[in-house]
Amino acid sequence: MKKMLMGLSVSIVITGCTTAAIKTDYGQTMLTLLRSEFISKGPATVERVLSQDEVQKICSEYPVERPEKMATLIQDSQMKTVQYPSDGIYIGDWKNGEKIAQNGRGFQSSDPLGGVNGGNCYACHNITKSEISYGNIGPSLYNYIKAHGSSEQVIKYTWAKIYNSQAYTDCSSMPRFGHSGILNEQQIKDVMALLLDPASPVNQ
Repeated sequence: MKKMLMGLSVSIVITGCTTAAIKTDYGQTMLTLLRSEFISKGPATVERVLSQDEVQKICSEYPVERPEKMATLIQDSQMKTVQYPSDGIYIGDWKNGEKIAQNGRGFQSSDPLGGVNGGNCYACHNITKSEISYGNIGPSLYNYIKAHGSSEQVIKYTWAKIYNSQAYTDCSSMPRFGHSGILNEQQIKDVMALLLDPASPVNQ
């Protein structure tokens, strides 16, 4: 699987926005410039900016649409990375989950090393009716239980989607919160509670 994925791409994304083929003079010039001019500070490091795994390389090579077989390979490989709760408990504290959803900090040069990241969920989703500032790139998560239910299947789906969104949508623009180490296990539990606890404002 790894060899197959590696063979599908020869490109690199710089900070998820600028794509440059590494075999071109232009691409090499960009990489050289970034390595010489970009200064690592705190959690914002040159390695984090420039490094890609095989799936990110594929998504850089095919940013708009991928062959169906390739999309399936991505989703299957990413599903295998999902780590479910070590103690079998999926739901944490929705109040902490709301704080995580509101927090947009993480991996910025001004953040301390080892600091706590946020999920910045409101940047893309409508989540609670009391919050008037939110993005619409992602679907509304308000009334999550009403829309999806709270069965074991839904709980596991929601966990996997937060942990690694590409397990269900190849090259998803949603961060791979668990897979990339943005949120830890307890934080994901708390975000799960925000969505799936009946007492949460999401479900009011």
